Amino acid sequence: MITAVVQFTLSDPMPGSKLAELSAGNAPMYQDKPGLIRKYYVGSEDGLRVGGIYLWESREAAEAVYDDAWLERVTDAYGSTPTITWYDTPVVVDNRAGEIVV
Repeated sequence: MITAVVQFTLSDPMPGSKLAELSAGNAPMYQDKPGLIRKYYVGSEDGLRVGGIYLWESREAAEAVYDDAWLERVTDAYGSTPTITWYDTPVVVDNRAGEIVV
């Protein structure tokens, strides 16, 4: 598994209510996305950084989504080009499901 942390730095703070509205509006696009295990929408307390934390089955699955069309869409939506930081994710503790995924 691999985790991708996608971040946007904004010129003006985004209130939490606006982030929730945008996130809820585009969340259905990620349902049943091949290779995507989980996605979290995140925003900093000051509202100047927003993004997503994605848990993928593989980097190849993630890169299939993070294409030019995706980059254009999210850059237009947030007015900022995202950065992506990659992390190997060898183990996930899921307390809600009561399991450890290796």
